[in-house]
Amino acid sequence: MSEASFGDVTAEYLAIREGAGLVSNQHEAVRVTGGDAISFLQGLISQDVGSAPGSVARSFLLSPQGKLRALLWVLIGEQEAILITDSGSSESVISDLTRYRIRVDVQIVPVEVPVFELLGPEAADVLQRAGAAVESGWQNIGEGWVARVPMGGLERYLFVGIDPDSLIKFGAVRCGEQAAAAVRIEAGEPKMPTDVDESTIPQESGLVADSVSFTKGCYLGQELVARIDSRGHVNRHLRGLVVSENVLPPANSEIFSGKRAVGVVGTVAESLTRRAPVALALVRREVEPGTEVEIKWGGGSTMATVKTLPLDDFTDL
Repeated sequence: MSEASFGDVTAEYLAIREGAGLVSNQHEAVRVTGGDAISFLQGLISQDVGSAPGSVARSFLLSPQGKLRALLWVLIGEQEAILITDSGSSESVISDLTRYRIRVDVQIVPVEVPVFELLGPEAADVLQRAGAAVESGWQNIGEGWVARVPMGGLERYLFVGIDPDSLIKFGAVRCGEQAAAAVRIEAGEPKMPTDVDESTIPQESGLVADSVSFTKGCYLGQELVARIDSRGHVNRHLRGLVVSENVLPPANSEIFSGKRAVGVVGTVAESLTRRAPVALALVRREVEPGTEVEIKWGGGSTMATVKTLPLDDFTDL
């Protein structure tokens, strides 16, 4: 379980936005190895992973019907790949991939050690001082690895095998879920299953541009993705919400435009930059950004304004 906070949410939030925040328990990893590892994944996930070893690709793992099963970062190696996914998703990733492991030289195993996240404008400097700098892509560091996976304009690294206490010594600040969630909402980055889930179509997530190759060969769930891209639309979009009062609506609260239910709230946190609670939400496409909506839950309600994502591109840090 991740800590909500280590005692000072404001300091943790500022560490991520202005320094280097160290966050745990947000991701899990799966290792795919063997002579057929890359070609095996190429036929199953949405992104082209046939590029040079050492590179990192963002991707989806979809159901045969084209709905989301997992959000992935893929660390591409010679005859291996490391799939980084949201916490709680690794078992389904292993199960889905194993179902298609027929007469191929492929092994699929969980990475048993914790995955840590270091993010903020000083994150690269902290890794440099710790002797684990990575300018792009990913690389092995001792018995582990470090991958550079920016969050918009905010530097971010995912890693295993580095003692987190050593990064604290070099300037990182340990941060909890509340601060990390606020920055993730500002960046417009959804998390399974809170913001998107197995009923979500990829185009609803806002991640297709980075996560799908429309020039590679077939992959699992491709038909729906291609059909929507060529001649369709989706009924929902991932949006930001800026809440009008100083209240945090519970996740799964309903969103109303007038008397009509138009969406569901996902992750909620306090944004010090916006000076207001903010949230991610899947909202009906006819609800335009700038629309004022009402969020309702058992025993409470509040108003909020629908916003396009990201709420912050972090270019001014």
